[in-house]
Amino acid sequence: MTAPAPRSQPVVGHLGRWGRQPLPLLEEGAALGPVFSLRLWRSTIVGYSPDWNRFVLGDLDLFRSRGSMSGLSPHLAAGIVQTEAPRHRQRRAELNPPFARRPISALRPRIRAVLDRTLPSGEFDAVAWSASVTREILAATFFGGALPDRTLDAFLRPLDSPLPGPLLRRPALFRRMNRALERALPEAPEGCLATAFRDLPGGLEEVRVALSAGYDTTAHTMAWLLYHVGRQPELLAAEQRPLAVNEVLRLYPAGWLGSRRAARDTAFEGISIPRGALVLYSPYLTHRDPRLWPEPLLFRPQRFLDPLPAWGFLPFAAGERTCLGSAYARLVLDTVLEAFAGSRLSVVAGDPKPRAGITLAPAGPLLLRREQRSMAAHGDRAADAPAGRQPR
Repeated sequence: MTAPAPRSQPVVGHLGRWGRQPLPLLEEGAALGPVFSLRLWRSTIVGYSPDWNRFVLGDLDLFRSRGSMSGLSPHLAAGIVQTEAPRHRQRRAELNPPFARRPISALRPRIRAVLDRTLPSGEFDAVAWSASVTREILAATFFGGALPDRTLDAFLRPLDSPLPGPLLRRPALFRRMNRALERALPEAPEGCLATAFRDLPGGLEEVRVALSAGYDTTAHTMAWLLYHVGRQPELLAAEQRPLAVNEVLRLYPAGWLGSRRAARDTAFEGISIPRGALVLYSPYLTHRDPRLWPEPLLFRPQRFLDPLPAWGFLPFAAGERTCLGSAYARLVLDTVLEAFAGSRLSVVAGDPKPRAGITLAPAGPLLLRREQRSMAAHGDRAADAPAGRQPR
């Protein structure tokens, strides 16, 4: 059986619409059913149901990363991202320890130190500020000052450019980054993430991929998070912060689309998937499916007080290829909200509508205003603050 397909154009199929407006194209396909087909540069099957997500993400032998969309970006076309089964499981075990929850939580003081010196005052663009502070946080937590900020900034900035910018090969830039990493890895102080890569075969490549994967994904999520907290300041409360982070990850998953390549002929619920086909899963569609998430377009963090739908919430993918940096990203986002908790944050202007590129990003600036609360406005919270740190 063949999967239904959205309207296409002669000769080019869906390529034109994919390049201009991929999200409306996906939404049109989703209206046809939980699995649909696209005519891109190769035969493509897209699904978004929990059963589809389990089918695709649960079988590393059948669905491979090599030849998928992840290889289109030179920043991600290496390391663990491109490692296949059975080697993937061993490589993942080598990389897991520094990214586990406990060692990651030890990085909070380094993150907070960056935030304490960079919190904006008055009106600011959450998109630009989040990108800048995320680069500083990466530099502090990975290298502790051993890698020059300008080098990291230059390496990551192509990821901020519109398509096809992030897909362009930049061999000179990568050579400069590799030389800088060769110097920085031995010099990074203990307690930084880079130290875990020093003696790891291929460690330089892995840390370069980790920096790339953790940059724009975290920065864009942070910008949306600050925007919604500006609209609902009560979300800055400690018990509300995890709910707010989850709701932003649901509504605006940075990894809006994941891809694999079928290693052999297979089928899903009677729909044929030929060997070599591009197989896509979409957290964007899954997270906006009203069968899983009532009133899915509303920003409602309290929904995360209820149990999560199995294979229905995958902001960091799922299965054996779950994002290594999920605990890191959550720590950064929570620490950002903690740092803003002593402020009065409000929305000035901006449209949170998403724009799809390599990652999902706000379509335009998100203008906010931060004002420091007076001590009187804090009331009893000032007296309850830990010694040595005044509320911010």
